[in-house]
Amino acid sequence: MTHTRRQSIHPTDACARLARLCIAVLGLASAFGAQAQNKAAEVGLSPSPDGSYVADERLRLAWARCVEGMEWNGKTCTGTPLMLDRAQARARAAERWKAEGVNWRLPRAPELQRLVNKSAQPPGIDPALFPAAPPDWHWTSTTDVKSVQQSQYTYGNVMQSRSGAGANQMSFLHGWAVHLRTGEARKDVSKETRLPVRLVRPLTEP
Repeated sequence: MTHTRRQSIHPTDACARLARLCIAVLGLASAFGAQAQNKAAEVGLSPSPDGSYVADERLRLAWARCVEGMEWNGKTCTGTPLMLDRAQARARAAERWKAEGVNWRLPRAPELQRLVNKSAQPPGIDPALFPAAPPDWHWTSTTDVKSVQQSQYTYGNVMQSRSGAGANQMSFLHGWAVHLRTGEARKDVSKETRLPVRLVRPLTEP
């Protein structure tokens, strides 16, 4: 009778293998983090000296570090995002402009798309630049553009179409929104839909 000799693994060897696996995983995570930082640098995004906003040097824009309803505490964004319809989103920008004397506004769709890093894993906006950011659809001020990368998919929870509506009626009832996980944009989002809002202003202002 032939006996098969089982190879035993010493506990020390098992720990060593586990340690090597952990190091490999951490290295992979660091590589993805560095890739996201390099992508942000390529686009021209960087936090302000006091960390209160993110500067887009190429477009000369300053992005609010947090979506409306949340506040920057020096390290991250805290609070709960406001979910606003399009009219409320525009009113919110006007209120901040009046209160702070700074020209805050809704971003245009191509501007908002620049924040999305599609090569990151997972895709989305840089969490170091925009912590605790909702990875959802966000309102824009765009009414009609040709340069927007439109979605080829159907997002039933967002789209609320009106049957029989003409082009002008569609424009009146719907607005443009950008998804900050995929970078996709669509123009058929009902203006009554409540979405997060991230405001932007000229970089030359204080």
